[in-house]
Amino acid sequence: MSTPTQPATAGSTPEAASVPATESAYGYRAGRTLPLRVELVRQLKRRRTLVMGAILAALPFVLVVALAIGGEPDGRGDRITLMDTATSSGANFAAVNLFVSAGFLLVVPVALFCGDTVASEANWSSLRYLLAAPVPRARLLASKLAVGLGLSLAAMVLLPLVALAVGTVAYGWGPLAVPTGGSLAPGTAAQRLVVVVAYIFVSQLVTAGLAFWLSTRTDAPLGAVGGAVGLTIVGNVLDAVTALGHWRDFLPAHWQFAWADAVQPTMEWSGMLQGTAVSVTYALVLFALAFRGFARKDVVS
Repeated sequence: MSTPTQPATAGSTPEAASVPATESAYGYRAGRTLPLRVELVRQLKRRRTLVMGAILAALPFVLVVALAIGGEPDGRGDRITLMDTATSSGANFAAVNLFVSAGFLLVVPVALFCGDTVASEANWSSLRYLLAAPVPRARLLASKLAVGLGLSLAAMVLLPLVALAVGTVAYGWGPLAVPTGGSLAPGTAAQRLVVVVAYIFVSQLVTAGLAFWLSTRTDAPLGAVGGAVGLTIVGNVLDAVTALGHWRDFLPAHWQFAWADAVQPTMEWSGMLQGTAVSVTYALVLFALAFRGFARKDVVS
């Protein structure tokens, strides 16, 4: 007759987790521990989540004031950019908000929500108690990663939604003016903006992977968040080194603005598909490293 094994507890090693136990707790189901709803509520109540949401919601208002003070944006000579069409319609204003924030501002909530999640538990000395509940390590990471990615996506949706509402009030509802000429009907423009948000989210999976992996390696939340942001900046710097030639094609940063092809009269998919392949590949490797390392980690905090 087989003997049930005792679930791994905080500070235990995989070898210790396989030691037979006399009995398991009545009614214990590993699949019911740390439900996503509980983890989501915990993260939503945290101050950093509220502050980050307020910052993203405030950005469109700041841009409206800046455009009102600075006047109509002027093109550089005969070249018209997306920024120059900011006041054409609410859709253009939403696209400009994504343009100015995709390079750095949207990196911060992704690094924060995915990098702070595990490291903060270790910093509060509550991680070992979660594992002693007992919550299986893989389930704990899966719950925290799902919530972190969900909040990151919510942040990227919040910004264009607020910008679209603010821009419509300030500049009116109308077609999305394309810098290269022509325009997109409001319905088509809304669909294209959904594609843009989806691609930006996928392109930020590398930052999410870096932050989450670092979060499982350190007890300092700021170290995980700052490390992910710093490495993302390093990637942007390397992409600016033209001497690297085609090697830059393997950098996620090289494809971060490929979504601009979605706001053209005829949408081009090749750049976004290449960027998606690069980002997803890096992200899967980093997520796998996080799960593998945490499964063997001796948790003492």
